[in-house]
Amino acid sequence: MAGIFDLTGRLALVTGAGQGIGAGIARHLAAQGARVVVNDIRQERAEATAEVVRRAGGQAEALAFDVTDREAVRAAIATRGFDVVVNNAGNAGAQLMHPRRFRDMDPSEWAGPIDVNLHGVMNTTHAALGGMCDRGFGRLVTISSGAGVVGLPIGVAPYGAGKGGALAFMRHIAIENAGSGVTANSIALGMMEMTEVHDAALVAKLAASVPCRRLGTGDDVGPAVVWLASDQAGWVTGQTIHVNGGGLTT
Repeated sequence: MAGIFDLTGRLALVTGAGQGIGAGIARHLAAQGARVVVNDIRQERAEATAEVVRRAGGQAEALAFDVTDREAVRAAIATRGFDVVVNNAGNAGAQLMHPRRFRDMDPSEWAGPIDVNLHGVMNTTHAALGGMCDRGFGRLVTISSGAGVVGLPIGVAPYGAGKGGALAFMRHIAIENAGSGVTANSIALGMMEMTEVHDAALVAKLAASVPCRRLGTGDDVGPAVVWLASDQAGWVTGQTIHVNGGGLTT
């Protein structure tokens, strides 16, 4: 009998895995035996994560593409036979997200967060789903946010719309494909460490707002993804699991 959460022989894609949370997820999947394809919009970041995985004894390759480019996604995914797809690419994609009240936003600022957090998830799911159903096994995991579950006064309404839309989308995909051996679940994250933030005072302030008194990391998210990707989670689908240190914010 295979060990619990054993992913040996599974081929997994993690989008946006060139740094941060996605890199942690890739490491944990590989540690359980999965062959991991590390995606990022930048090839050098994807390769850096893949090299870390390989140095730890895992199997990984880098594959750069933009999840918002439907044709690039189809070309990268459709013929690969992925068993596990983790939709981690987020924030505002290739753009920087500038939090501000929605009424003060220019409509041009809406597209980035919605494209990557909703359309990107739809693109990867569409490209992978047919093959998963044909083979009778598939695990779709979308990394979402508390901002997709509750309203927040921090100026991220389009981001929340994208994240919330992806949560609803996953629930529908779960029900449509439950009889085909494919599960679709989401993880709603709380306040996470951010690689671009180097202000110690700000980090301490953010950590103090979390009941567990620290920010989350990829090592907090990775084990949850491993479970959802495993055979043991075959009766878990259409769910949103909160990994947030006891809080609800992003």
